[in-house]
Amino acid sequence: MNPLIRRFDAADEYYFEEGCFIHELSNSPDDPLMSVARARLPLGGHTRWHRLHHVVERYVIEAGEGMVELGEHTPQRVSAGDVVVIPAGCPQRIRCIGEQPLVFLAICTPRFEPDCYEDLDT
Repeated sequence: MNPLIRRFDAADEYYFEEGCFIHELSNSPDDPLMSVARARLPLGGHTRWHRLHHVVERYVIEAGEGMVELGEHTPQRVSAGDVVVIPAGCPQRIRCIGEQPLVFLAICTPRFEPDCYEDLDT
C-alpha cells in the first residue's frame, strides 16, 4: 500500500437498493482491512433488513436522529456522536426519525464487498 489522499466529491454519491444514498469514501482492494462509506437517509427513510457476512460494521452518526434495530434487541434512538457496533451476521436496519436527514459513516472491517451483503426483506 502506498500513502494517498482520497478526495471527496459529492457527485460520487449514489442510491443503493438498501434504501439509502451512499458515498464510498474509501473502499479499495489495496486497503482490504477496512472501508468507509457515508450514508444518508432522507426524512422518514429507512434501510431494508439486512446483514453483512464476515464483516463487522460500525455506524458513526454525524447528523440527524435515527432508530436502529439490531437483531432481537430493543430498537434504540441514535443521534450525532453515537457509535453503533454491529457484529458480523447481525440483522440490522436504521430509520431516520428526526427533522433532518440522517447522515452516518459506515465503517466496515474487513472492507465491504457486495458479496457480503444479504437482504433479509426478500
